[in-house]
Amino acid sequence: MTEILVLYYSQGGAVRDMAQLIARGIESVSGAKARIRTVPKVSTNCETTEPEIPASGDPYCELQDLEECIGIALGSPTRFGNMAAPMKYFLDSTAGLWLKGALVSKPACVFTSTGSMHGGNETTLLTMLLPLMHHGMMIVGLPYSEPALSSTTSGGTPYGASHVGGAMDNKLITEDEKKLCIALGKRLAETALKLTA
Repeated sequence: MTEILVLYYSQGGAVRDMAQLIARGIESVSGAKARIRTVPKVSTNCETTEPEIPASGDPYCELQDLEECIGIALGSPTRFGNMAAPMKYFLDSTAGLWLKGALVSKPACVFTSTGSMHGGNETTLLTMLLPLMHHGMMIVGLPYSEPALSSTTSGGTPYGASHVGGAMDNKLITEDEKKLCIALGKRLAETALKLTA
């Protein structure tokens, strides 16, 4: 099996749930397997505040995960229209991979969850794309040929999957949002396998 990294940070659980859906989409493609990883919280001093191995849940990502996988799905909640600090902190540690060109031409996609409908879904997705583009990755989005992209009344954008979780992150992922997460994972896997064939 060829692995595709689903790397996320989640505080309230919605982004983690989206990561699981994207992994389901990846694994719906014959020959593709999802490798799910997360990043630890950071303190205000930008130091890791979590133990090296999480007590429960998905393992923390290591740079080797990015090198070994043939594609990456990157997810973070929105923080004032940008990715959360723990994900940015982790991405800032990837300069060694950039120097080696380790991620050049690998496909990547992004996903997010916000508290409100206009809470920065699209700007967060776009800011998450920037470091991936600097790494020379190929961006995979959601085309309007996905019917849920036109019918959704909550999350979903052509830039990547999104969810509107409510101010307390208590809104369930809608059926359209689920379909778009799965479709994004599937599209990423199909693209990655074509590029490595």
